[in-house]
This record gives sequence, structure tokens and C-alpha cells, in this order.
Amino acid sequence: MKTWFIADTHFHHYKIIEYCNRPFKDAKEMNYKLIQNWNKVVGSEDIVYMLGDFCLGDKDAISNMAFQLNGRKMLVCGNHDLLKPTDYIELGFEWATRFPIIFANYMILSHEPVFLEHNSCRINIHGHLHTGQHRQFKFDSDKNLYYNVSVEQIDYTPISLNEIEKYYADVSFKSR
Repeated sequence: MKTWFIADTHFHHYKIIEYCNRPFKDAKEMNYKLIQNWNKVVGSEDIVYMLGDFCLGDKDAISNMAFQLNGRKMLVCGNHDLLKPTDYIELGFEWATRFPIIFANYMILSHEPVFLEHNSCRINIHGHLHTGQHRQFKFDSDKNLYYNVSVEQIDYTPISLNEIEKYYADVSFKSR
């Protein structure tokens, strides 16, 4: 079982292609490629933290997308996830919340970046910023306190916890 992160899929949101210069001709192609990329890396028992802005549309559209995707899906709602968290659970997510969560004792998972002091003992895994990494603060090792998992930043494919941990491998969180 692996753990994965992704944000800002915006399934069915045809305007996001223009807004974020996504390399798809239309929403149908975008949806297909995002599903294909997700399912090629995520296994049925893997856990995926969707950090917001999952899908535009009604409950049927959301449910249809969720059930096409491998893994056990957890949702930290974004600004485009307008239903109640309990609705998302009924539509295919194992759990959903509107609030950031602490993960693995040193990561804060959120949709939008949260403020962290420059000497924070945590990092923020987030989405929302489609066009670039959030580089407000860095560790002494020049590693960001923020890791942006918006699809534009991770090649439209979920990124594994292992890959994020490798990025931070030389950072000691215990000394912070």
C-alpha cells in the first residue's frame, strides 16, 4: 500500500484548460488523461489525498469520476468543492474535511497554502496555486516549507509520499 497526493484535477472544468494553459484540447481529453495517469500509478488499496478542487458538476458527475479512480480517496475540500463533506463520502471518498489536517506528524495537508513560520517543524503539502511552487519560506537546506501538488506541478499524475520524503530527506524536522 502506497500513499499519494494530488490537487486541482478540476474534472469537467473546461475553462481550467484555458486558465492554466493545460495541454488538452477539451475537458473530455483532460478527464481521460487525468484518470489514466491516476490509475497507472495508484493501486486499489493505495491511499490518495486529494487536496481540493476535485470536480465540477452535480453529484452524479462527482460520483462518476470518483468511482473511476483507483485507491482509497481522502478529500481536503478546496474552494471549488461546494458540497458538504458528508456528500463527498456518499459519492466515493472514504472521508472528507473542510479543514487542513496533520499527516505523519510533520506535514500539514491543505488546499490553499497555510502560513508557516520560517523555523516551522512542519511542511505544507497543498494545491490551489496552479502556476508555480510556493516559495515564501525555505529551510536552511534550501528546501521549501511548501510542496505544491497541483496537477500542473506534478505532471498531471499523483505524487507518492516516498517521492516527497526523498525531496526532504536531508531536512531534520526534530531539530526545528
